[in-house]
Amino acid sequence: MRNNIRKKDDTPKMEFTATFKVNRSDELLEFLLKKMNTSRNNVKNLLSHHMVLVNGSPVSQYNLMLAKDDEVKISKRPVTEMPRMKTDPKNKNSKPKKVFLDIIYEDDDFIAINKPAGLLSVESDKERECAFSYVLEYMQDNDPTSRPFVLHRIDKETSGVLVFAKNVKIHSMLRLKWNELIQTREYYAMIEGTLKEKEGRITSYLKENQNNLVYSTQDPSGQKAVTDYKVKKENGQYSLLSVLIYTGRKNQIRVHMQDLGHPIVGDEKYGYTKNPLKRLGLHASKLEFKNPITGKLISIKAPVPNIFFGPFEKER
Repeated sequence: MRNNIRKKDDTPKMEFTATFKVNRSDELLEFLLKKMNTSRNNVKNLLSHHMVLVNGSPVSQYNLMLAKDDEVKISKRPVTEMPRMKTDPKNKNSKPKKVFLDIIYEDDDFIAINKPAGLLSVESDKERECAFSYVLEYMQDNDPTSRPFVLHRIDKETSGVLVFAKNVKIHSMLRLKWNELIQTREYYAMIEGTLKEKEGRITSYLKENQNNLVYSTQDPSGQKAVTDYKVKKENGQYSLLSVLIYTGRKNQIRVHMQDLGHPIVGDEKYGYTKNPLKRLGLHASKLEFKNPITGKLISIKAPVPNIFFGPFEKER
């Protein structure tokens, strides 16, 4: 998947009058009426003027269904739409757009994309461009009443499988039993140097310091994190690992590779010294989970980028 993501966010700085976190599913209009001391007409006016954002995307649909952990913001002024996604790179007459949406799985309940490195999963305080916005646009082009629901996130600089639910019921069921229903979380990681032990398991507890940096400890008051790794290729300078995680903690693989003394290439937060890929050497290659309603096992794969194999050989 090619992409044309800007290095810096050049959208106008936004100011908000209020930010609300959603604790339970609700319709957007009803949610805002409960949170804001104003009339129904005033809320509808905010919606019609694109001053309400859900997870960073401006919305006007008053009965849009919200889910737990959604973030709703009220802007001081009308919000311009994000540049539209690009789904057909062969269309030379199309206007300049920002990113190709690489849909790798879709059914009635779920949609998954191969997220490019450099794109947020969900908007941040500093940046609106995110996978959620593009998937929302894609879904509403087909059905204006639809929306994606966030099931999980992967780091901005990590590429690979990112899955959204299509309805609030299945979202709630999956989030409630996420760790029970997830069967496989596989990544590929390129690290600096070579490992003495060619496969193994890392178990520790993760905590976060006041600078929002995650670190590893044996203090059980932290979040337990378990990571398995296996060397697939090595050349003396770098190693390519397949990695399975059994707990989806923030920066888990990055911290555990630092624990081994072999940080992921391009990982500025956790001690890299070289970066042959010109990006973070981490890719979410496979996610398998059970549909909580049907019990069907859903397996979604995103091909490992070819550049991950370049330092080792031209052919896999």
